[in-house]
Amino acid sequence: MDLDKRSQRYEALNLIRQPVWIFDIDRRRMHWANDAALHVWNAPTLQALCERDLGSDMSESVARRLAQYQSDFISHGAVFNDQWTLYPDGRPVSLNVRLSPHRLDDGRMGMFNEASSAAVEGPESLRSVEALLHTAVMISLYGQDGRPLYRNPAARTSVRVSEERLEDRIVDSESYAALIGDVTSTGMATQTLAVNTAQGERWHEISARRCRDAVTGQNAILVSEADVSAIKHAEARAQYLALRDPLTGLPNRTQVMQTFNETTQRIHRAGLEAALMFIDLDNFKDVNDTLGHAAGDALLVEVARRLRHAVESAELVARLGGDEFLILIVSKDIHREVNRMRDQLMRIVAEPAMIHGYEVRITPSMGVSLYPQDGVDIETLLRNADLAMYTAKDCGRNGLAFYSTGMSDAVRSRKTMETELRHALERDEIQVYYQPIVDVANGRIVGAEALARWQHPQRGMVPPDVFIPISESTGLIRQIGALVFSRAAHQQAAWHRAGHSLRVSVNLSARQLHQAEFLPEMTRALEDAGSDARRMQVEITESMLLDNDQTLLELLRAIEAMGVSIALDDFGTGYSNLGYLQRFPIKTLKIDKSFIQSIDANRPLAEMIVSMCKLMRLSVVAEGVETAEQLAWVQAHDIELCQGYLFSKALPSAEFTSMLAAQPFENA
Repeated sequence: MDLDKRSQRYEALNLIRQPVWIFDIDRRRMHWANDAALHVWNAPTLQALCERDLGSDMSESVARRLAQYQSDFISHGAVFNDQWTLYPDGRPVSLNVRLSPHRLDDGRMGMFNEASSAAVEGPESLRSVEALLHTAVMISLYGQDGRPLYRNPAARTSVRVSEERLEDRIVDSESYAALIGDVTSTGMATQTLAVNTAQGERWHEISARRCRDAVTGQNAILVSEADVSAIKHAEARAQYLALRDPLTGLPNRTQVMQTFNETTQRIHRAGLEAALMFIDLDNFKDVNDTLGHAAGDALLVEVARRLRHAVESAELVARLGGDEFLILIVSKDIHREVNRMRDQLMRIVAEPAMIHGYEVRITPSMGVSLYPQDGVDIETLLRNADLAMYTAKDCGRNGLAFYSTGMSDAVRSRKTMETELRHALERDEIQVYYQPIVDVANGRIVGAEALARWQHPQRGMVPPDVFIPISESTGLIRQIGALVFSRAAHQQAAWHRAGHSLRVSVNLSARQLHQAEFLPEMTRALEDAGSDARRMQVEITESMLLDNDQTLLELLRAIEAMGVSIALDDFGTGYSNLGYLQRFPIKTLKIDKSFIQSIDANRPLAEMIVSMCKLMRLSVVAEGVETAEQLAWVQAHDIELCQGYLFSKALPSAEFTSMLAAQPFENA
């Protein structure tokens, strides 16, 4: 029907003084309006008003509300009384509007609007009505019997059916009972609960409080809900990854430590025995050295897959780190089961594997400790299984050894290493090497990580993964840490005098942080070196922050007050608790190399970490960049800084300084 015919059809409505119009919900255009409505809409003619595209600047929440009206018109002829603010030509007009169903000429459902001027209200009142309409927070009012009395548009969109009760909305009946119990006893409650929605099961933060219905005066419950599913899923993912090795997907050392006591209690009740099989891959380092770390990672993934399938009856298969795996076996005849497992593992691990086009063969050395004969706690059993594994290696590798008290030679060897490490400090055998930290944008060296190295007079260069654990367990790490920081501070000052404005980063251990004289020693080291504290940085790990210690927080704040910045090292490999990034004064986050070097399937967490850092305005350093492909990924994700073998390994200070000389630097 054309506009003239519509005008004739609705001519009588022009006699009404209050604004009346008919809206085509589907097409977002005016179908007809009387003269009073033309004035409200600031339109010169009906033709001009009907030609306006009212959907061009319509917000999503308004469009959603109109769709709700239309659905209720069609389903049960509902009528609504709302306060609306219109914006003809950008001018706000607040009206009380009665909205009712109206069939258009072609049978589609439109909306009949009868408007009257809203009572004169202050700006806060008008804005609160608008906020209630547009907010993404779901607000509902329930009667004492649980019936819904009111829902704002966001809540209407969320429910499965319009008459859904609060009890039916909350997934777990016990959680619902707890929520209502808190509201009944204290008047209000806030909980994060799983809820049923039109989009499926979601997690909502629900705040409920006792109130009265403004219409009837009866007791009611006002409920607001915010969808926190994304946060809940991210936390669950982070928790999952905290207990999983990101490369292989196997449980990690943290999960082993957390679950062992529960497992042994069950074993004890059942009258069973258990064995820890500690597995180390023979000559794995050769694969890394000849084919690269990516090939080594691919081999670890393949070994993990074989172990999972070979020992499905085992209680647990875990990766402890590096090329070390752990299997927990439970049986009534544990020796027989271990021997059966040994033959199976030696066969399946030794099968050739195609890695990056090369056929790779590798064998396992296995050490076993028995529960409860060789220990009742996980630390003792792991230590004894580790000793047995080294015995298997000493016997020619590719075999298995049970722990026995006669393995004290290994302990003596360790004691010898401890003694030599003490002499190393006295004889100045501990050196400090520096690995460049590079600006991704221009390839310039902007910083250095100071790393301890041990140049033994007979053994040669002792790997850090050999002497650092010993220094940690003996407490020598305090002296080594102080030595490294002092030399790093002197080196920073020397580079500064030479015109190189570098930030030098030093790793801290938990033992150092809990040392009473740590802060005064750091202050003296900076003063003695004449170092600029603002160009120094200390690195800590996630595990140091777990106990949420107020003393530690104060210590870190004191370090920050000195001007020394704080970085979180190896992020993602430990507990991945996002909360402490705001609680503690952390300025830089270093993404662990396992994420940078991992296969693409394991990189989503790294991407999430980078996005989170940007939101929190943290500086990001990508560790372990070894290939052009890894660098490309770092560049694509706008990570500012990186370090790794692609640029340089850790170097003595003289070689590092020579590298600096090859590029121009400005004074700080």
